[in-house]
Amino acid sequence: MINPTITRDLILAMPKTDLHCHLDGSLRLTTILDLAKEQGVTLPAHDEEGLARAIHMGEICEDLVDYLKAFGITLSVLQEDWALERVAYELIADAHADGVRYLEIRYCPVLHLDKGMRDTQVVEAVLSGMERGQREFGVDSGLIICGLRNIDPPTSLRLARLAVSFKDRGVVGFDLAGAELDHPAKDHVEAFYLIRNNNIACTLHAGEAAGAQSIHEAIHYCGAHRIGHGVRLVEDGSLLNYVNDRRIPIEICLKSNLQTRAVNEISQHPLRLYYDAGLRLAISTDNRLITDTTVTDEYLLAATTFGFDFTALKRLTVQGFKSAFLPYRKKKAILREITDILDEMGGAPVAQLDEQFQTRRPS
Repeated sequence: MINPTITRDLILAMPKTDLHCHLDGSLRLTTILDLAKEQGVTLPAHDEEGLARAIHMGEICEDLVDYLKAFGITLSVLQEDWALERVAYELIADAHADGVRYLEIRYCPVLHLDKGMRDTQVVEAVLSGMERGQREFGVDSGLIICGLRNIDPPTSLRLARLAVSFKDRGVVGFDLAGAELDHPAKDHVEAFYLIRNNNIACTLHAGEAAGAQSIHEAIHYCGAHRIGHGVRLVEDGSLLNYVNDRRIPIEICLKSNLQTRAVNEISQHPLRLYYDAGLRLAISTDNRLITDTTVTDEYLLAATTFGFDFTALKRLTVQGFKSAFLPYRKKKAILREITDILDEMGGAPVAQLDEQFQTRRPS
């Protein structure tokens, strides 16, 4: 079938995933203002325009550490369980409006304890919002608990234990986020040993603000099943081949990588190289608010920058679903469903595009 012309509306209609999406970076501006008013929190601005400037929404930052400063503002209104429940629900609603069929939300619970909430209460509040959103909008979702590189390793172990306690109750994975440079992943190996020993999937932010060695540590010390960002994997061809051969997905966040200066220009992003090399990729948002993006925007940017036609976008979409931390049978069922939708939209049949999973129903 002939490839249709790429438009925003076409991409919006595609069933998509968002596997790298931070809860505390994906609020609505109006919600931050509402929550601040209800909780008596002082913000650096009292209208949407001023608040957008204060968090450098969509603006190029000095580096990753500078980018992360915006979270001090969003976290200030996320210290109550009802606030967390609301933003999780709204994120599901926003994902639905963006054509997302499966969403993985990640966050670090210990950053929400300033007003005395318990770790478990923080997780239960977010899961409650996600469940309500799933019931109303039909978006499947999973929660990823984050440890932080720049917080002491015992805290990561504590968070890993928290993730284990919610295994099969909505938590689908464990992550290591935060400031990457000078905070090696191997310091947190005990947390990841516990995670893997309990058969829980894990992903790590790596190769964003530090080099390919950071990705090496994430895989060989921590046992990463996916890599967040992975921009600098391009610096080590041997490691790139290792990642490719073992089908370790890379969570690609184009606009965020530009905003944190992981790349100087979008055209310099290694996405096209990774795609041509055959790597498994998952186009994602990172932080919908702070980066001022959607999954649709990310796909459109990929198409316009790197010349992807609709058939290529279909392949990327399928790879997103294949990269999800979902049980095999559920993943296979979703792939069958989205295959029919994508094939009706045009381009080469999905059955011709990718490896491993049989996505077509038997004739």
